[in-house]
Amino acid sequence: MALQRLDKIIASAGRYSRREVAERVRRGEVLVNGAPARTAAQKADPEVDVIAVSGETVVWKAVRWIMMNKPSGVLSATEDRRDSTALDLLPEEYRRMGLFPAGRLDKDAVGLLLLTNDGTYAHRVISPGSHVWKEYYVETEGTLRPEHCREMERGIRLKDMQCLPAGLEILQTEGPGKALVTVREGKFHQVKRMMAALNCPVLFLKRLAIGGLRLDEALAPGQWKELTEEEAESVFRPGSEGKTPDAVKLNK
Repeated sequence: MALQRLDKIIASAGRYSRREVAERVRRGEVLVNGAPARTAAQKADPEVDVIAVSGETVVWKAVRWIMMNKPSGVLSATEDRRDSTALDLLPEEYRRMGLFPAGRLDKDAVGLLLLTNDGTYAHRVISPGSHVWKEYYVETEGTLRPEHCREMERGIRLKDMQCLPAGLEILQTEGPGKALVTVREGKFHQVKRMMAALNCPVLFLKRLAIGGLRLDEALAPGQWKELTEEEAESVFRPGSEGKTPDAVKLNK
């Protein structure tokens, strides 16, 4: 691959900032193929060259994918002056890797959030043209009825947009609504606005799946895990929309 600055390579591995790399280079603690680095700006190939800092080999990985079970009250953003963000839930070394959310999830919503440092991958996830369905569990005011399913299938018309056809599977037919909603768009507050248009405002919203990737229910709210490339690519395989075999997936 193309040569990169030494400080960028080491910083992207997460353990040191660029400033710290420069200081360790000055102290002679950074080696490239066994030889002391001359400057932090020295170029190297992270896939070929052996880079070590203070005797520890740098493990470099170009692309990262993170699955997070986002808790309520956390923004799906990289930084904010007032509120906690998804990045704040990661260790410091991961916050240096250039990660950002691949799509938004409302502040009060919970569930599956993808983070990556690959802009192309993120665009594929959120683009309607990729036909990546997102599945949500919702609890609503008002009773959901079969005609609501048909309205969702036709595409809800909002004041400022025409939504693409979506799915609605009713899980509770009496009293407050419980349902699975599947959409292939990610407009601002879209699921909430669609349900409000059906006179069934959302009380609780949890994302269960993005394409073929389902939330690992072993992750407690706020917990996360790194995904393999195969797991990350499962987003673009057909999902299991509308198929929630047991109540475990609906736990808050």
